Amino acid sequence: MFTIRHSNERGHANHGWLDTYHTFSFADYYDPAHMGFRMLRVINEDTVQPGMGFGTHPHRDMEILTYVLEGRLAHKDSMGNGREIGPGQLQTMSAGTGIQHSEFNASHAEPVHFLQIWIQPNKRGLTPRYAEWNPPVEAALQVKTLLASPEGREGSAEIAQDAYLYLVRLKKGEMLTHTLEPSRAAWVQVMRGSFHLDGCTLVKGDGTAIEDETSVQLRAAEDGAEALLFDLA
Repeated sequence: MFTIRHSNERGHANHGWLDTYHTFSFADYYDPAHMGFRMLRVINEDTVQPGMGFGTHPHRDMEILTYVLEGRLAHKDSMGNGREIGPGQLQTMSAGTGIQHSEFNASHAEPVHFLQIWIQPNKRGLTPRYAEWNPPVEAALQVKTLLASPEGREGSAEIAQDAYLYLVRLKKGEMLTHTLEPSRAAWVQVMRGSFHLDGCTLVKGDGTAIEDETSVQLRAAEDGAEALLFDLA
C-alpha cells in the first residue's frame, strides 16, 4: 500500500527569516491525520535566511537528524559541540536525558536549506550524544547510501532506533529496488527532481508511506533525482 503526502498538502509557515514546510504536525501546524509514521515523527523542510537561526532551546528523548541540501548550518550544544555542516552532510543528535542546542545559518550572504527529522528513540533516558555522517568519495557513485542505522554500520551515523536512513541518488531512467523485510515499512521523501513509484510521479517535497509491500521500486524521472528512504520497524 502506497499513501502519498503531496508537497502542497504539507503545513507551511513563512516567518521571514524562516520558510518552513511540515510533513507531519509540528509547532502551530496540527493535523490529526498526519501525526507521524511509525517512529518517524517530524520531517521539516527549512530555509533559513543569512545570519538567522534558532536560538538555544532544549530537547529530550528524541533522535534528531539534520541533512543539509544547500548552504552551511552552524550548530552548538550543551555537550560542547560547535560544528558547521554543509551540503550532503548529516548531523545526528540523541537528545536522551536532555540537551540544549542552537542552529544558525553560518553565512551572512546565502540562505541555508535543510531537512530536520525527528525519530522517536527505542528507549527513554539515554545518554545524549552527537555524531556526523560525511559522504565518502565513493558515495557520489552509489545509487543508495546508508546514512544512519542502529548499529552505525557501513560508516553510518548511529541512532537509537530500529530505523535505517538511506540517500537515494539516481540518473534519469535508473531504477532502485529496496527490499522490505516482513512487518517493516518505508517512507520516501523527495528532496530533488522527481521519481516514478507504483505508477505515480513524486516531485520535490512529496513523501510516501509504504506498508504491506515486499519492496520499494523508485525510477528517476529526471537526472539528479534525490530522496531519503527510511526503512522502519
